[in-house]
Amino acid sequence: PLSATTRTIWGSPPYHRCNSQDSLDELAMDDYWTEVENITLSGEGDAEPQEEVQLKVPDEGEQEEAWLTEAGLATLFDESASDPEDMMGLLSTLTRTQAAAVEKRVEKLQQTLRKRNKQHQVPDVRDIFKLPGTPESKVSLPPVPLTCQAMGLGNRAGPAEQSVSEPETDINLEVSFSDQALSYKEGSKGSSEALTDADDKLPNFKLSRDKTGLTKVGDLSPQDMKKVHRLVLIEMTALFDTAGIDLKTHKAVKLKVKESGLFGVPLAALLEQDQRRQSGTRVPIILQRLISHIEDEGLDTEGLLRIPGAAIRVKAVCVELEGKFYEGLFPWESLKQHDAASLLKLFIRELPHPLLTVEYLSAFIAVLKLPTKKQQLQALNLLVLLLPESSRDTLKALMEFFQRVIDHKEQNKMTLNNVAVVMAPNIFMFKGFRNKISEQQEFSLATETANIVRLLIRYQNLLWTIPKFIMNQVRKQNTENQKKMSKDRAMMKLLKKMAYEREKHEKPLSEVDSSSQGFIRVQAPQFSKVSMAVQLTEELQASDVLSRFLSQDSSVSVKREDLCLYEIGGNIQERCLDEETYMKDLLELNPSAEWFIKCIQR
Repeated sequence: PLSATTRTIWGSPPYHRCNSQDSLDELAMDDYWTEVENITLSGEGDAEPQEEVQLKVPDEGEQEEAWLTEAGLATLFDESASDPEDMMGLLSTLTRTQAAAVEKRVEKLQQTLRKRNKQHQVPDVRDIFKLPGTPESKVSLPPVPLTCQAMGLGNRAGPAEQSVSEPETDINLEVSFSDQALSYKEGSKGSSEALTDADDKLPNFKLSRDKTGLTKVGDLSPQDMKKVHRLVLIEMTALFDTAGIDLKTHKAVKLKVKESGLFGVPLAALLEQDQRRQSGTRVPIILQRLISHIEDEGLDTEGLLRIPGAAIRVKAVCVELEGKFYEGLFPWESLKQHDAASLLKLFIRELPHPLLTVEYLSAFIAVLKLPTKKQQLQALNLLVLLLPESSRDTLKALMEFFQRVIDHKEQNKMTLNNVAVVMAPNIFMFKGFRNKISEQQEFSLATETANIVRLLIRYQNLLWTIPKFIMNQVRKQNTENQKKMSKDRAMMKLLKKMAYEREKHEKPLSEVDSSSQGFIRVQAPQFSKVSMAVQLTEELQASDVLSRFLSQDSSVSVKREDLCLYEIGGNIQERCLDEETYMKDLLELNPSAEWFIKCIQR
């Protein structure tokens, strides 16, 4: 641990409480180091010290194999893996920067396998992206990059040639982030931005509105989220590649961990345990309860999250919670607010693996190496989407809570900077972390990790959004996969469609669902009103459809916020629509979709 003497050696400035105008460069990091010392002291004398997280650096070639497998491209080096047709559907959707990222990993793997004298062949990069059906003997390198031609990009101006004219505060979700970064790099626009602005100087980024609606995490089916994960991994890698940043991923060595309890239990196991008690739980119940207790005591308390509870008392409460929480016997009325805040931080630190995961922790830290705030934010967006569902949902609950604390900064003196500085070591310092880095590294990481937490809190409303270019790639992949269905399945579908058409023509004209006649038919099988016809207009939004449904069916007892209009079928599996979605525009994007009103699966 860094002592006060060591901090003086590293040049830690004199103690100073920051306010909302201070940047992280200007403010003293005393709160960070105080928090680190509190963490160290709180861990002393543990009856059952936790096993340290052991990191494994992948062997040569192992990283590329793992990356290609996670990206759904394992068939490129293992013919027995996954579905090659599914892989081709994915490859056909890639942008030029994404394709370059895949090529780079395949080439590295080829080199490694040659060194190992492996017998099995990794396909030549040029073969991976060649047009389907092109005879082997006729493959030749075109004047444009092969990947661009194979993906239909050779005959139109790519993103690098497009001028991006939106204001600096707009986040463009329609063009691949890595393509935007390449445009920025090729244009050499401006110089690197300062990385440490004050609260009020952080850009007021906003998402450009999309008439087909924004898509948030949780809006899609698991099948489409799997496709999103693969595409986001490729895109995130391409973004860092564009900036020349080499990401080294780590693997966590398997630990002996608690399988039940509250503290020190893997998130997935804890949620599984909670879901048996409360179906649909997405955030650990103990964390929800600690947050609600802190809020019930009032968020105006000065130094909330910064001032620690009494260490001995916190340990005793921790033991008591383990024994009484699930039985409902814990005396919450006697739990002091600062103790509850210390327990919340303890919960995060005691996770056997870090909340941001061993695999992506270094990538989160590397975000600040990107040249602009916009690219940093885009990278964070992609990394949040890559997190396992349990980590992503828990992180969201924490960020929302931290923002509510900051909303009371006039009373509690906890600004965005203050909260970020105090929470950074709790989020980034997993068990054994400090033993793996030098004091010099720890000193530089202090400001970097505080900056990352600051961005996560400040831009949380943007970071859980799935970019439209990723959604378009998912739609294209679904379309490609549908084209490749077997003849039997295609025939079955045709027969069903013929039966449906016959049934449809037998209905009275008023019941015919035909968007070509300017109507869509909205179904609500969960409710007494089975379906209703809604006239399409230029201004019709998803919110209007829900309002009309509720006005026509008085028997619905569900709250408006618990209902969603879903887009199902066509080029998407299932998607809960943003209420500001313009229905006519979405119908043009997915003409084969059906429309259902259902309760949101939270």
